[in-house]
Amino acid sequence: MTQPPNDEPTASSPEQLREQVAQTRQALGETVEDLAAKTDVKARAQETATALKEQAGTKATELSRQVKVKAAEAAHLVQDKLPDPVKDKATAAAEQVKAKAGQAGQVWQDKAPEPVRAKAQQGARAARDNRTVLIVAGSVAVAAWLLLRRRGRRQP
Repeated sequence: MTQPPNDEPTASSPEQLREQVAQTRQALGETVEDLAAKTDVKARAQETATALKEQAGTKATELSRQVKVKAAEAAHLVQDKLPDPVKDKATAAAEQVKAKAGQAGQVWQDKAPEPVRAKAQQGARAARDNRTVLIVAGSVAVAAWLLLRRRGRRQP
């Protein structure tokens, strides 16, 4: 008969022995499940992909915020360094562009058929309502494109 390891007490009754066997089976079953999970490549790849997707979304949001901050800082720097005559010309040009845009909008209202105008307004409203989603999706797409481009350069 085999002897148990030194750290395990021996069973003094058949009931204790059954309990030890049940506990050993439970532990062995959990070990087998853990090993099976580690060998399930598809599930592990999906878990990794999900984690990377979440990480990319978080990074895209952070990068978007950083870009907005840097763009605002750059705009203020440029604005501070511009001479007044240039600022005046830029303001006048912006007003002209705004006026032309208003004229173009009026022509659009006059010439475009009603169903086309309604669809355009609906699309613009959807874009405004989902601005954050569109920015994140665009950022993720750019990040993915950059990663794929970088991987393409590494391969011989």
